[in-house]
Amino acid sequence: MAGSTRPVGVLALQGDVREHAQVLAGLGAEVVLVRRPADLASVDGLVLPGGESSVIDKLSRAFGMREPIRDAIRSGLPVYGTCAGLILLADRIVDGIQGQQTFGGLDVTVRRNAFGGQVDSFETDLDVPALGERPVHAVFIRAPLVEQTGPDAEALATLPDGRVVAVRQGNLLGTAFHPEMTGEHRFHELFLASVRAGR
Repeated sequence: MAGSTRPVGVLALQGDVREHAQVLAGLGAEVVLVRRPADLASVDGLVLPGGESSVIDKLSRAFGMREPIRDAIRSGLPVYGTCAGLILLADRIVDGIQGQQTFGGLDVTVRRNAFGGQVDSFETDLDVPALGERPVHAVFIRAPLVEQTGPDAEALATLPDGRVVAVRQGNLLGTAFHPEMTGEHRFHELFLASVRAGR
């Protein structure tokens, strides 16, 4: 990333942190594993990885990260969330565990585990016009679903039945699936382009 001044971060409290870090590094980004507010303050963008959204929520509060992340999102920090990360970016959550909170920022309603448990995981090809003509091979693992989008949130990809599985709003990007697991790097490239534009 020529001309970059500061690294991008991956929230490293729980989930598939290493996979995202590898993709970002492979695209030329300097990567920081973000566990503390000081780490967050050192990055120009943040990835919220897949994992268990309720656990990441609890750990973010335990580590004093919830409010700094919420403040950074409100201040325009580019953030990309996959699977659990999408849940954490949503303003509204359906089927969360009791007391579960999100960081918010995306004007969407997301349903946790919308397709069922691990045994109901599946793969499919998606048309994502924002990423070009080549379809995206998407892996859904205990995936959420965007049930409603507000006026500022743009659906980037839908399943054949029209259900929304990728969304963008300003500097925020969310996918219900895991591009970091399939060699699909275009969503990370879109995130990094947002980071560069923000600088």
